[in-house]
Amino acid sequence: MPRARPAAEVPGAAPIRTLAQLRAAENACRRCPLYRDATRAVPGEGARRARVMLVGEQPGDQEDLAGKPFVGPAGRMLDKALAEAGIDRKLAFVTNAVKHFKHEERGRRRLHKRPNAYEIEQCRWWLEIERRIVAPEAIVALGATAVRSVFGRTLAIARTRGRRLRLDDGTAGFVTVHPSFLLRLPDAESRQRAYRAFVADLRLVARMLRGSTA
Repeated sequence: MPRARPAAEVPGAAPIRTLAQLRAAENACRRCPLYRDATRAVPGEGARRARVMLVGEQPGDQEDLAGKPFVGPAGRMLDKALAEAGIDRKLAFVTNAVKHFKHEERGRRRLHKRPNAYEIEQCRWWLEIERRIVAPEAIVALGATAVRSVFGRTLAIARTRGRRLRLDDGTAGFVTVHPSFLLRLPDAESRQRAYRAFVADLRLVARMLRGSTA
């Protein structure tokens, strides 16, 4: 069966040309069941013509409530690493592979659950439109879920990070861990070592962007 095309390409559908139109369409999305338990869709956010797009896994609890991506602890870790790598988040576009928060309730807590392959594939519809509107020079996949969404297949992060890859449309693609991975490490030494490697991955992106303006 052929893969469904984004709404902007479906005959008879109103084309999505702006981020505002995309936000409205994502909030009306019923392509998979995740919308039922989430507060809202969490659209991507950032510069309209950002040179770099950062793709995470999915919104967390704080992102679901705020309606903005990367505003919780992982977002603060990402901000710190971007600044150290020389990438201004205000000039980037941050988004997620899956736009609704997948979770299970345990008492008063909402615990994160990893999106499955079907949910990732259904939400690639929106990521592709984001890519078309923003048209970044580089896309950074943060973690395994993002890698599957951005590249359309699974890739081993340990073997592909630290390299400049090429997506089907010619856009530069980069792979690294999700910042939440750093927060889950058990001790300060391992966290610091992983953080340095994360910043090094982002510096590779920064060098590419600087080189393209030379």
